Amino acid sequence: MAIVMSIFPVLLWRMMAFQANLLQAKGIQVLPPVNFTLTVTALAEVLLQWKPNPDQEKNYTVEYNVEILTPEPEPYETKKTCSTRTAVLHNGFSARIRTLLLYNNSQIESNWVTAKLQAPPGAVETSVTNLSCVIYTDINNTASLHCTWLAGKEAPEDTKYFLFYRYNSYTEECQEYSKDKWERNIGCRFSNTYIKTSEADEVIIHINGSSKYTAIKPFEQLFNPNAIEKVNPPRNVTVSLKQNNLLITWEMPVSSFIEDCFEYQLYIYNWKMDYKQILEIELNSFSLSIDDTCRYSVQIRANHQSWCTEGFWSNWTEPLYIGKNQPRTPVDSKAYTVLIALIVFVCSTALLTAIICRKYHLWSRLFPPIPTPQNSLKNLFLNKSYQRARTFTSETETEIGSCLEDLGSYVEDLSSDVLEDSCNMND
Repeated sequence: MAIVMSIFPVLLWRMMAFQANLLQAKGIQVLPPVNFTLTVTALAEVLLQWKPNPDQEKNYTVEYNVEILTPEPEPYETKKTCSTRTAVLHNGFSARIRTLLLYNNSQIESNWVTAKLQAPPGAVETSVTNLSCVIYTDINNTASLHCTWLAGKEAPEDTKYFLFYRYNSYTEECQEYSKDKWERNIGCRFSNTYIKTSEADEVIIHINGSSKYTAIKPFEQLFNPNAIEKVNPPRNVTVSLKQNNLLITWEMPVSSFIEDCFEYQLYIYNWKMDYKQILEIELNSFSLSIDDTCRYSVQIRANHQSWCTEGFWSNWTEPLYIGKNQPRTPVDSKAYTVLIALIVFVCSTALLTAIICRKYHLWSRLFPPIPTPQNSLKNLFLNKSYQRARTFTSETETEIGSCLEDLGSYVEDLSSDVLEDSCNMND
Protein backbone atom coordinates (compact mmCIF):
# COMPACT_ATOMS: atom_id res chain seq x y z
CA MET A 1 0.00 0.00 0.00
CA ALA A 2 2.82 2.38 0.85
CA ILE A 3 4.47 1.69 -2.52
CA VAL A 4 1.22 2.54 -4.33
CA MET A 5 0.85 5.78 -2.39
CA SER A 6 4.40 6.83 -3.26
CA ILE A 7 3.99 6.03 -6.96
CA PHE A 8 0.65 7.84 -7.38
CA PRO A 9 1.98 11.45 -7.06
CA VAL A 10 4.70 10.67 -9.58
CA LEU A 11 2.16 9.39 -12.10
CA LEU A 12 -0.07 12.42 -11.53
CA TRP A 13 2.83 14.81 -12.05
CA ARG A 14 3.82 13.05 -15.30
CA MET A 15 0.23 13.22 -16.54
CA MET A 16 0.02 16.94 -15.87
CA ALA A 17 3.37 17.50 -17.56
CA PHE A 18 2.17 15.55 -20.59
CA GLN A 19 -0.99 17.67 -20.86
CA ALA A 20 1.06 20.84 -20.48
CA ASN A 21 3.27 19.71 -23.32
CA LEU A 22 0.14 19.20 -25.45
CA LEU A 23 -0.94 22.79 -24.73
CA GLN A 24 2.46 24.07 -25.66
CA ALA A 25 2.33 21.93 -28.82
CA LYS A 26 -0.90 23.71 -29.74
CA GLY A 27 0.95 27.01 -29.58
CA ILE A 28 -0.67 28.24 -26.36
CA GLN A 29 1.65 30.51 -24.39
CA VAL A 30 1.46 31.54 -20.74
CA LEU A 31 2.55 35.15 -20.30
CA PRO A 32 3.56 36.78 -16.97
CA PRO A 33 1.46 39.56 -15.40
CA VAL A 34 2.31 43.18 -16.12
CA ASN A 35 2.51 46.36 -13.98
CA PHE A 36 3.42 44.48 -10.83
CA THR A 37 3.78 47.06 -8.03
CA LEU A 38 4.24 47.17 -4.24
CA THR A 39 2.70 50.01 -2.22
CA VAL A 40 2.86 50.67 1.53
CA THR A 41 -0.71 51.46 2.60
CA ALA A 42 -0.34 51.42 6.42
CA LEU A 43 2.13 50.52 9.12
CA ALA A 44 3.60 47.13 8.17
CA GLU A 45 1.06 46.72 5.36
CA VAL A 46 1.85 46.27 1.66
CA LEU A 47 -0.55 46.25 -1.28
CA LEU A 48 0.53 43.99 -4.16
CA GLN A 49 -1.09 44.89 -7.51
CA TRP A 50 -0.71 43.61 -11.07
CA LYS A 51 -2.61 43.28 -14.32
CA PRO A 52 -3.12 40.29 -16.62
CA ASN A 53 -0.96 40.25 -19.67
CA PRO A 54 -3.11 41.73 -22.47
CA ASP A 55 -1.72 39.21 -24.96
CA GLN A 56 -2.74 36.22 -22.84
CA GLU A 57 -5.19 33.72 -24.36
CA LYS A 58 -8.68 34.39 -22.92
CA ASN A 59 -10.21 30.94 -23.40
CA TYR A 60 -8.51 29.35 -20.40
CA THR A 61 -8.74 29.75 -16.65
CA VAL A 62 -5.99 31.93 -15.25
CA GLU A 63 -4.72 32.12 -11.67
CA TYR A 64 -1.67 33.74 -10.10
CA ASN A 65 1.06 32.21 -8.03
CA VAL A 66 2.42 34.83 -5.55
CA GLU A 67 5.49 34.31 -3.39
CA ILE A 68 6.66 36.70 -0.70
CA LEU A 69 10.47 36.54 -0.63
CA THR A 70 11.36 38.87 2.25
CA PRO A 71 11.10 39.42 5.13
CA GLU A 72 9.47 35.97 5.55
CA PRO A 73 8.89 33.50 2.69
CA GLU A 74 5.17 32.96 2.03
CA PRO A 75 3.74 31.33 -1.13
CA TYR A 76 0.05 31.47 -1.99
CA GLU A 77 -2.31 31.46 -4.98
CA THR A 78 -5.10 33.84 -5.91
CA LYS A 79 -7.48 34.59 -8.76
CA LYS A 80 -7.51 38.31 -7.96
CA THR A 81 -5.16 40.93 -9.37
CA CYS A 82 -4.33 42.44 -5.97
CA SER A 83 -3.39 41.23 -2.56
CA THR A 84 -2.60 42.78 0.85
CA ARG A 85 0.02 41.43 3.19
CA THR A 86 1.13 42.39 6.71
CA ALA A 87 4.87 42.24 7.30
CA VAL A 88 7.63 44.20 9.02
CA LEU A 89 9.17 46.62 6.53
CA HIS A 90 12.25 48.04 8.30
CA ASN A 91 14.48 45.69 6.26
CA GLY A 92 12.57 46.07 3.01
CA PHE A 93 10.08 43.85 1.20
CA SER A 94 10.23 41.79 -1.99
CA ALA A 95 7.84 39.47 -3.83
CA ARG A 96 7.38 37.78 -7.17
CA ILE A 97 4.40 36.61 -9.21
CA ARG A 98 3.64 34.43 -12.21
CA THR A 99 0.61 33.36 -14.21
CA LEU A 100 -0.90 29.88 -13.92
CA LEU A 101 -2.95 28.65 -16.89
CA LEU A 102 -5.32 25.81 -15.98
CA TYR A 103 -6.65 23.29 -18.50
CA ASN A 104 -8.16 19.85 -17.79
CA ASN A 105 -6.50 19.45 -14.39
CA SER A 106 -3.17 20.57 -15.76
CA GLN A 107 -1.39 23.90 -15.45
CA ILE A 108 1.34 25.81 -17.20
CA GLU A 109 3.38 28.49 -15.41
CA SER A 110 4.76 31.67 -16.88
CA ASN A 111 8.07 33.23 -15.92
CA TRP A 112 8.35 35.10 -12.64
CA VAL A 113 7.99 38.87 -12.31
CA THR A 114 9.69 40.44 -9.25
CA ALA A 115 9.15 43.70 -7.38
CA LYS A 116 10.99 45.11 -4.39
CA LEU A 117 10.65 47.80 -1.70
CA GLN A 118 13.89 49.25 -0.41
CA ALA A 119 14.57 49.39 3.31
CA PRO A 120 13.93 52.84 4.84
CA PRO A 121 17.06 54.93 5.44
CA GLY A 122 18.87 54.94 8.78
CA ALA A 123 22.27 54.31 10.29
CA VAL A 124 23.15 50.79 11.40
CA GLU A 125 22.37 49.90 15.05
CA THR A 126 20.43 53.10 15.71
CA SER A 127 17.01 51.40 15.79
CA VAL A 128 15.55 50.21 19.09
CA THR A 129 16.34 46.76 20.47
CA ASN A 130 14.71 44.33 22.94
CA LEU A 131 11.18 45.51 22.22
CA SER A 132 8.61 43.81 24.46
CA CYS A 133 4.93 44.54 24.97
CA VAL A 134 2.25 43.42 27.43
CA ILE A 135 -1.52 43.81 27.24
CA TYR A 136 -3.62 44.22 30.41
CA THR A 137 -7.40 43.74 30.36
CA ASP A 138 -9.58 45.42 32.98
CA ILE A 139 -12.96 44.42 34.33
CA ASN A 140 -14.71 46.09 31.36
CA ASN A 141 -12.56 44.10 28.89
CA THR A 142 -10.74 47.29 27.91
CA ALA A 143 -7.15 46.55 26.91
CA SER A 144 -4.19 48.73 27.85
CA LEU A 145 -0.82 48.35 26.09
CA HIS A 146 2.59 48.71 27.76
CA CYS A 147 5.83 48.51 25.72
CA THR A 148 9.50 48.88 26.64
CA TRP A 149 12.70 48.88 24.59
CA LEU A 150 16.37 49.78 24.65
CA ALA A 151 18.02 52.52 22.62
CA GLY A 152 20.17 51.38 19.71
CA LYS A 153 23.84 50.79 20.41
CA GLU A 154 24.91 53.58 18.02
CA ALA A 155 22.00 55.92 18.72
CA PRO A 156 23.21 59.41 19.76
CA GLU A 157 22.27 60.76 23.17
CA ASP A 158 19.87 63.28 21.61
CA THR A 159 17.86 60.55 19.86
CA LYS A 160 14.10 60.83 20.22
CA TYR A 161 12.07 57.67 19.61
CA PHE A 162 8.37 57.71 18.73
CA LEU A 163 6.07 54.69 19.01
CA PHE A 164 2.93 53.95 17.00
CA TYR A 165 0.62 50.97 17.29
CA ARG A 166 -1.83 49.73 14.65
CA TYR A 167 -4.69 47.33 15.17
CA ASN A 168 -6.80 46.63 12.09
CA SER A 169 -7.37 50.04 10.52
CA TYR A 170 -6.76 52.06 13.70
CA THR A 171 -3.36 53.73 14.25
CA GLU A 172 -2.31 55.78 17.26
CA GLU A 173 0.88 57.49 18.43
CA CYS A 174 2.02 57.16 22.03
CA GLN A 175 1.53 60.17 24.30
CA GLU A 176 2.85 58.73 27.58
CA TYR A 177 6.57 57.85 27.49
CA SER A 178 9.11 56.75 30.07
CA LYS A 179 12.70 57.94 29.62
CA ASP A 180 16.30 56.91 30.31
CA LYS A 181 19.01 59.06 31.91
CA TRP A 182 19.62 60.83 28.60
CA GLU A 183 15.90 61.69 28.33
CA ARG A 184 15.42 59.26 25.47
CA ASN A 185 12.05 57.54 25.22
CA ILE A 186 12.42 53.87 26.22
CA GLY A 187 8.85 52.96 27.19
CA CYS A 188 5.27 53.72 26.30
CA ARG A 189 1.83 53.20 27.84
CA PHE A 190 -1.59 53.29 26.18
CA SER A 191 -4.26 53.31 28.90
CA ASN A 192 -7.08 52.56 26.49
CA THR A 193 -6.80 50.78 23.12
CA TYR A 194 -9.01 49.17 20.49
CA ILE A 195 -7.21 45.83 20.84
CA LYS A 196 -9.40 42.74 21.26
CA THR A 197 -7.44 39.86 22.75
CA SER A 198 -10.14 37.39 21.73
CA GLU A 199 -9.55 38.15 18.03
CA ALA A 200 -6.75 36.86 15.83
CA ASP A 201 -5.67 40.20 14.32
CA GLU A 202 -2.07 41.13 14.98
CA VAL A 203 -0.85 44.21 16.83
CA ILE A 204 1.75 46.17 14.85
CA ILE A 205 4.31 48.23 16.75
CA HIS A 206 6.30 50.80 14.76
CA ILE A 207 9.10 52.87 16.34
CA ASN A 208 10.98 55.53 14.42
CA GLY A 209 13.31 58.24 15.65
CA SER A 210 15.19 61.44 14.95
CA SER A 211 18.57 62.93 15.80
CA LYS A 212 20.49 65.98 14.61
CA TYR A 213 23.62 63.84 14.18
CA THR A 214 22.41 60.89 12.09
CA ALA A 215 19.35 59.23 10.56
CA ILE A 216 17.63 56.82 12.95
CA LYS A 217 16.54 53.53 11.43
CA PRO A 218 12.90 52.57 12.14
CA PHE A 219 11.85 49.26 13.65
CA GLU A 220 8.65 47.21 13.43
CA GLN A 221 7.39 44.10 15.18
CA LEU A 222 4.18 42.08 15.00
CA PHE A 223 2.52 40.68 18.13
CA ASN A 224 -0.25 38.18 18.62
CA PRO A 225 -2.43 39.92 21.24
CA ASN A 226 -3.26 36.60 22.93
CA ALA A 227 0.44 35.78 23.34
CA ILE A 228 1.30 39.07 25.09
CA GLU A 229 -1.76 39.36 27.32
CA LYS A 230 -1.09 39.43 31.07
CA VAL A 231 -3.93 37.25 32.29
CA ASN A 232 -5.92 38.52 35.26
CA PRO A 233 -5.89 36.48 38.49
CA PRO A 234 -8.82 34.15 39.25
CA ARG A 235 -11.71 35.67 41.19
CA ASN A 236 -13.63 34.76 44.34
CA VAL A 237 -11.19 32.15 45.62
CA THR A 238 -12.50 30.23 48.65
CA VAL A 239 -11.01 27.52 50.85
CA SER A 240 -12.81 25.26 53.31
CA LEU A 241 -11.88 22.29 55.46
CA LYS A 242 -14.13 19.37 56.30
CA GLN A 243 -12.37 16.93 58.58
CA ASN A 244 -9.15 16.34 56.63
CA ASN A 245 -10.48 17.31 53.19
CA LEU A 246 -9.38 20.69 51.77
CA LEU A 247 -11.75 22.15 49.16
CA ILE A 248 -10.67 25.09 46.96
CA THR A 249 -13.01 26.87 44.53
CA TRP A 250 -12.63 29.93 42.27
CA GLU A 251 -14.05 31.72 39.23
CA MET A 252 -12.39 32.41 35.87
CA PRO A 253 -10.47 35.71 35.45
CA VAL A 254 -11.90 38.82 33.89
CA SER A 255 -11.41 38.13 30.18
CA SER A 256 -13.07 38.04 26.78
CA PHE A 257 -12.14 34.35 26.49
CA ILE A 258 -14.51 31.53 27.31
CA GLU A 259 -14.08 29.58 30.53
CA ASP A 260 -12.68 26.48 28.80
CA CYS A 261 -9.67 28.48 27.56
CA PHE A 262 -8.09 28.75 31.00
CA GLU A 263 -5.71 26.60 32.97
CA TYR A 264 -4.65 27.17 36.57
CA GLN A 265 -1.80 26.56 38.97
CA LEU A 266 -2.38 25.96 42.68
CA TYR A 267 0.31 26.77 45.23
CA ILE A 268 -0.30 24.98 48.54
CA TYR A 269 2.17 25.49 51.38
CA ASN A 270 2.32 23.47 54.61
CA TRP A 271 3.69 25.84 57.27
CA LYS A 272 4.29 23.15 59.86
CA MET A 273 6.24 20.79 57.60
CA ASP A 274 7.75 23.54 55.40
CA TYR A 275 6.48 21.70 52.31
CA LYS A 276 5.01 23.19 49.12
CA GLN A 277 3.01 21.81 46.20
CA ILE A 278 2.33 23.37 42.78
CA LEU A 279 -0.52 21.63 40.97
CA GLU A 280 -1.86 22.27 37.44
CA ILE A 281 -5.64 22.28 37.16
CA GLU A 282 -8.08 22.86 34.29
CA LEU A 283 -11.28 22.92 36.37
CA ASN A 284 -12.59 25.60 38.75
CA SER A 285 -12.33 23.55 41.91
CA PHE A 286 -9.93 21.18 43.60
CA SER A 287 -10.06 18.81 46.56
CA LEU A 288 -7.11 17.44 48.51
CA SER A 289 -6.70 15.28 51.63
CA ILE A 290 -4.45 17.03 54.16
CA ASP A 291 -3.25 16.74 57.74
CA ASP A 292 -5.75 18.88 59.66
CA THR A 293 -3.27 19.42 62.49
CA CYS A 294 -1.17 21.61 60.19
CA ARG A 295 -1.81 25.07 58.86
CA TYR A 296 -1.80 25.80 55.10
CA SER A 297 -1.75 28.77 52.73
CA VAL A 298 -3.36 28.58 49.28
CA GLN A 299 -2.69 30.74 46.20
CA ILE A 300 -3.77 30.38 42.58
CA ARG A 301 -2.93 31.92 39.20
CA ALA A 302 -4.26 31.55 35.64
CA ASN A 303 -3.19 31.44 31.99
CA HIS A 304 -4.65 30.58 28.59
CA GLN A 305 -4.38 27.00 27.46
CA SER A 306 -2.13 26.37 24.47
CA TRP A 307 -5.01 25.90 22.04
CA CYS A 308 -6.21 29.42 22.97
CA THR A 309 -2.65 30.78 22.60
CA GLU A 310 -0.78 31.09 25.88
CA GLY A 311 -0.22 34.53 27.33
CA PHE A 312 1.66 35.58 30.45
CA TRP A 313 0.73 33.88 33.72
CA SER A 314 -1.32 36.07 36.01
CA ASN A 315 -0.06 37.20 39.38
CA TRP A 316 -0.70 34.88 42.32
CA THR A 317 -3.83 35.64 44.31
CA GLU A 318 -3.46 36.81 47.91
CA PRO A 319 -2.78 33.83 50.20
CA LEU A 320 -5.71 32.30 52.05
CA TYR A 321 -4.92 30.48 55.31
CA ILE A 322 -6.62 27.47 56.77
CA GLY A 323 -5.84 25.06 59.58
CA LYS A 324 -4.56 25.53 63.11
CA ASN A 325 -2.21 28.28 64.34
CA GLN A 326 -2.85 30.56 61.44
CA PRO A 327 0.13 32.84 60.75
CA ARG A 328 0.00 36.59 60.89
CA THR A 329 -1.66 38.22 57.93
CA PRO A 330 0.44 40.35 55.57
CA VAL A 331 -0.98 43.49 57.20
CA ASP A 332 0.18 42.35 60.65
CA SER A 333 3.60 41.43 59.34
CA LYS A 334 3.90 44.85 57.75
CA ALA A 335 2.94 46.57 61.02
CA TYR A 336 5.56 44.58 62.94
CA THR A 337 8.18 45.45 60.36
CA VAL A 338 7.38 49.16 60.58
CA LEU A 339 7.47 49.04 64.39
CA ILE A 340 10.85 47.31 64.48
CA ALA A 341 12.26 49.76 61.96
CA LEU A 342 10.97 52.69 64.05
CA ILE A 343 12.57 51.34 67.25
CA VAL A 344 15.91 50.83 65.50
CA PHE A 345 15.75 54.36 64.09
CA VAL A 346 15.01 55.96 67.48
CA CYS A 347 17.78 54.03 69.26
CA SER A 348 20.30 54.82 66.54
CA THR A 349 19.40 58.52 66.63
CA ALA A 350 19.72 58.67 70.43
CA LEU A 351 23.09 56.91 70.38
CA LEU A 352 24.43 59.18 67.66
CA THR A 353 23.25 62.28 69.53
CA ALA A 354 24.98 61.13 72.75
CA ILE A 355 28.26 60.50 70.92
CA ILE A 356 28.20 63.94 69.26
CA CYS A 357 27.37 65.72 72.53
CA ARG A 358 30.14 63.93 74.39
CA LYS A 359 32.73 64.62 71.70
CA TYR A 360 32.00 68.33 71.35
CA HIS A 361 31.01 68.98 75.04
CA LEU A 362 27.57 70.09 74.05
CA TRP A 363 25.99 69.12 77.37
CA SER A 364 28.11 71.66 79.31
CA ARG A 365 27.32 74.32 76.74
CA LEU A 366 23.63 73.58 76.59
CA PHE A 367 23.26 73.00 80.36
CA PRO A 368 25.96 75.02 82.27
CA PRO A 369 26.28 74.31 86.08
CA ILE A 370 24.23 76.59 88.43
CA PRO A 371 26.39 78.35 91.13
CA THR A 372 25.44 77.54 94.80
CA PRO A 373 24.41 80.66 96.82
CA GLN A 374 26.39 81.37 100.11
CA ASN A 375 24.56 80.94 103.41
CA SER A 376 25.79 83.78 105.73
CA LEU A 377 23.89 82.48 108.76
CA LYS A 378 25.45 79.06 108.42
CA ASN A 379 28.94 80.62 108.09
CA LEU A 380 28.33 82.66 111.24
CA PHE A 381 27.60 79.55 113.30
CA LEU A 382 30.60 77.83 111.82
CA ASN A 383 32.95 80.72 112.81
CA LYS A 384 31.64 80.83 116.41
CA SER A 385 32.07 77.11 116.76
CA TYR A 386 35.60 77.38 115.45
CA GLN A 387 36.49 80.15 117.94
CA ARG A 388 34.94 78.23 120.84
CA ALA A 389 36.90 75.18 119.87
CA ARG A 390 40.12 77.21 119.75
CA THR A 391 39.40 78.66 123.20
CA PHE A 392 38.66 75.30 124.64
CA THR A 393 41.83 73.92 123.14
CA SER A 394 43.96 76.72 124.64
CA GLU A 395 42.54 76.22 128.12
CA THR A 396 43.11 72.50 127.89
CA GLU A 397 46.71 73.06 126.80
CA THR A 398 47.27 75.39 129.81
CA GLU A 399 45.87 72.89 132.32
CA ILE A 400 47.95 70.06 130.87
CA GLY A 401 51.08 72.29 131.04
CA SER A 402 50.58 73.08 134.74
CA CYS A 403 50.01 69.39 135.52
CA LEU A 404 53.24 68.50 133.83
CA GLU A 405 55.13 71.20 135.79
CA ASP A 406 53.74 69.86 139.15
CA LEU A 407 54.68 66.34 138.19
CA GLY A 408 58.23 67.47 137.38
CA SER A 409 58.63 69.17 140.79
CA TYR A 410 57.36 66.07 142.58
CA VAL A 411 59.87 63.87 140.77
CA GLU A 412 62.76 66.21 141.68
CA ASP A 413 61.77 66.21 145.39
CA LEU A 414 61.50 62.47 145.44
CA SER A 415 64.91 62.07 143.89
CA SER A 416 66.59 64.35 146.47
CA ASP A 417 65.04 62.37 149.34
CA VAL A 418 66.34 59.10 147.93
CA LEU A 419 69.89 60.51 147.66
CA GLU A 420 69.91 61.76 151.27
CA ASP A 421 68.82 58.36 152.61
CA SER A 422 71.58 56.59 150.75
CA CYS A 423 74.22 58.95 152.16
CA ASN A 424 73.16 58.38 155.73
CA MET A 425 73.37 54.67 155.33
CA ASN A 426 76.94 54.97 154.10
CA ASP A 427 77.96 56.93 157.13
